[in-house]
Amino acid sequence: MAALGFTAATPVLGLSTAYAAEAVRPEIGGPLQAAQKMMQAGRAKDALNELRKLDGKNPTGNEQYLIERVRAAAASTAGDYDTAARSFEKLIDSGKLSAGERASFSEGLIGIYMRAKEFGKANAAIQRSLKERDDPKLRAYLIQNHMAMNNTAEATRLLEADLRAAEKAGRTPPEEALQMMANLQIKNPDKSGYVATIEKLAAHYPKSSYWADLLNRITSKPGFADRLKVDVARLQLANNLLKKPNDYMELAQLVLRDGAAAESVKIVDKGYKAGILGVGADAPRHQRLKDLADKTLADFNKNLATTEASLQKVADNDGLVNLGYAMVQAGQADKGLALMEKSIAAGNLKRPDDAKLRLGQAYAAAGQKAKAISTLKSVGGKDGTAELARYWIMAINHPMA
Repeated sequence: MAALGFTAATPVLGLSTAYAAEAVRPEIGGPLQAAQKMMQAGRAKDALNELRKLDGKNPTGNEQYLIERVRAAAASTAGDYDTAARSFEKLIDSGKLSAGERASFSEGLIGIYMRAKEFGKANAAIQRSLKERDDPKLRAYLIQNHMAMNNTAEATRLLEADLRAAEKAGRTPPEEALQMMANLQIKNPDKSGYVATIEKLAAHYPKSSYWADLLNRITSKPGFADRLKVDVARLQLANNLLKKPNDYMELAQLVLRDGAAAESVKIVDKGYKAGILGVGADAPRHQRLKDLADKTLADFNKNLATTEASLQKVADNDGLVNLGYAMVQAGQADKGLALMEKSIAAGNLKRPDDAKLRLGQAYAAAGQKAKAISTLKSVGGKDGTAELARYWIMAINHPMA
């Protein structure tokens, strides 16, 4: 979470209030004005020394108020947190602040305590302010304060309550709150909780860092099936995470192996357009793969009817699902999707969840978002298929820019 953004000098130096208009004795006004000019010149410590000349002058209530405003600004700027805190406390208790200023000064006092590592005083100040107004920012400060105290249990409890409240109200959980939760889960440690939080971050705030973390973790999860690495790579491609020539080359070769020649062509073309393929010492190798993908696609289109007939003859529904997916990628969405649906409905599949995962991906490729999501929601399995289906839904609903 970001540090407290309160700048004491902003509300403190403005003395053009009704109280500033009241009479100030020359022996008070002179040093006060001199201190203000020093502050404006960036000489905070000199301003503090100038204000000390007023000690023992028996200022009136209004004069003391004006002195404390300038002293609060000077002490905060100079890093004299003890002096700043005393001035802020006096100003808050003066009864001369407007409601808005009181809120600002209360927040500033919290920041001073936290910077001075006076965590107990900071907690008390936050609790006082929360009684006056229920401000999410104040609750965030309280959580930050507990984190600074290494009181992770209390910080986690407070944060979980805030996140539950946001979800119950139908609000998107704040990114900062989710980031703090992820940090706490790393400290605790809570691996499953951390992954769940990163999932929410990737879903609501799609960024390459969240997706990279998420996809790296799923492949190292116990029981994750190696055959699904191609689907992880597809998600990496969809989220702009493939950055190296070998990443594009490997994925293009894998989908070519699985019969999706048109998808392989698209992957290679994307690598060329991104300036990742077709350059450097391996450019000839990239070109050979491009030529192979193009030729394989041409052969696929030429032999499509014969291939389908052969698979239908032996009732190879797994092969028909793969063929239908390849047809969707090749621009024959209606025929390909119908073939996939019919083959999955017929059953007798080696891995039904794999087939439904592929169907969901095919719907997405065809631009049929609602059907893609509905199909992906039906995917089960404990070897990574269910997680990948969920991640595809996230990518569909919140695509990377």
